[in-house]
Amino acid sequence: MSVEIGIREYQNAVRQTDTARRLSEERLSQQSGWMGASVEAFRTADPLQVFVTGVSNDVGRFSSVDATDPVKLQNSAYGDDPVFALFRSIDFAFIVTAVLSLFAILFSYDSVNGEREQGTLQLTFANPVPRVQFILAKFAGAWLGLIVPLTIPVLIAALLVMVQGVPMTGPDWVRFAMLLGLSLLFFTCFLVFGILVSALTRRSNVAFLICLAGWILLVLVLPRAAMMAAGLSIPVPSVAEVEGQRDAFAKGQWEEYMKAAGERWRQRQEPQQGMSDPERDVYRDAHIQGWMDEEDGERKTMQARIEAEGRRLEEDLRNRKNAQEGLGYALAMISPASAYQLAAMTLAGTDPGLKTRYENAIQDYRTLFNAYVEKRQKETGGSGGMRITFDSNKGFSFSAPRERGTIDVSGVPRFSPPVRPTGELILAVMPHAGMLAAITLFALAGSLAAFLRYDVR
Repeated sequence: MSVEIGIREYQNAVRQTDTARRLSEERLSQQSGWMGASVEAFRTADPLQVFVTGVSNDVGRFSSVDATDPVKLQNSAYGDDPVFALFRSIDFAFIVTAVLSLFAILFSYDSVNGEREQGTLQLTFANPVPRVQFILAKFAGAWLGLIVPLTIPVLIAALLVMVQGVPMTGPDWVRFAMLLGLSLLFFTCFLVFGILVSALTRRSNVAFLICLAGWILLVLVLPRAAMMAAGLSIPVPSVAEVEGQRDAFAKGQWEEYMKAAGERWRQRQEPQQGMSDPERDVYRDAHIQGWMDEEDGERKTMQARIEAEGRRLEEDLRNRKNAQEGLGYALAMISPASAYQLAAMTLAGTDPGLKTRYENAIQDYRTLFNAYVEKRQKETGGSGGMRITFDSNKGFSFSAPRERGTIDVSGVPRFSPPVRPTGELILAVMPHAGMLAAITLFALAGSLAAFLRYDVR
């Protein structure tokens, strides 16, 4: 059911993105000139978000691309419909994290002390049965008892993906196989944890309470507590504060530009003093293009300063966020649930770095798009300059030359979504997989050591 819902959400996201992209291209093609041309760059849905939703619904779906506005993903799914953010998605990763881990505990919490209470443990060891073999057999029986039945819905889910036309490529299936492997490792970790607690306690009800408390701590408390501790240790300014600083700087730059433009206009008027109207018209016609080019250059210089300051503020914000997230992830790695969730989101491309990857790619596309627009302005005669006129009653007025007809958008560069190579993903999830494997082996070794000293009576 979770995969079926994920497929529908993925297909809806693809349809919405395709429709919005066509509308954006139509708006661009209907413009009469290249000055002020803008498009939208859209975030593409990843096929593996069918299994791991991650932050895909929290991150914005598109960003405007033009010469003035900064790159920023906006209009997230949860931002448009906050009610869906209330209980979040029940995806494959959630089922593994919350449901299968609890099943693993329920299948293993009384694997040792339960048999002691029933009297079968003492009867078993009346025969020459190695204790190590007993623990390994308990582990294998509980593991197979859950994995074999769960294989059926996993295969059905994969079949649904293929039948309903989700475009899974070869690398996507590799990522899916790695996701299944991580899920098995995470499930095994909690299964061995239950055996360890059972081997350390004498009564099964005590073991159940300890396992349940441990599950709550590892799955629900530690991941959230780690991020809260990181937020308190490394404060990060809000996006609104950064945007306020950027807007304040831009406002100051525009005020300086307007003041300087007025001063330049007065200097240009001085040589015209004492000229007759025909002489003044001739003088203006001879210099107007140069004035427009000069104003256009000053405006572009001012906009470049605004963009540089915006990039500096954004880079500072990202550096602080990276430091905060790094500390939070390091603290959260104590929990196998955190390690699994981070690895699953990384494989599905729905990890917290999704926003940064797309905004960096859109920023590169913005540079390419603006360079193309400026080139087309020069080729079509639209310089993008600004005409400044002065009237004794109305004061200064600014206007841009208007071009006629519609523009040819066939050569406009297209935005290419960022793609992470499979090798890079493997390297990214290796620390999380290694942590899960280390916890599992440590718990298994602890179970063997504890049972070697266990009183079977």
